[in-house]
Amino acid sequence: MSTIELNKETFQAAIQDSKPMIVDFWAPWCGPCRSFAPVFEEVAARHDDVTFAKVNTEEQEELANGMGIRSIPTLMVFREQVLLFSQPGALTANQLEELVTQVKALDMEKIHAEIAQQQNERGNQV
Repeated sequence: MSTIELNKETFQAAIQDSKPMIVDFWAPWCGPCRSFAPVFEEVAARHDDVTFAKVNTEEQEELANGMGIRSIPTLMVFREQVLLFSQPGALTANQLEELVTQVKALDMEKIHAEIAQQQNERGNQV
């Protein structure tokens, strides 16, 4: 699968999907971003069951600021509206493949239950 471009209008709908989504926040002037782009595309081509998306932080400043992007490239992984991973810096192809494997293997029912429990505990503390 090739990558998709996201903007502030399409971002929310994209994270609603039950498919894992890996988002690369990048900028055209960023050397490490340009070096990482072929790796991102190469791994994306091998995983039809994962959405690979890019956000150009120059064109989507409001979205990047809203997501707390302070350094680029930054990768974020979402699945079923849950942010599972966020890390600045480029990954190697092997590291990105390992990340994809780990995200696919997650038990999302368990993660949603843990989130609900944490929210319950916070609610009881107030």
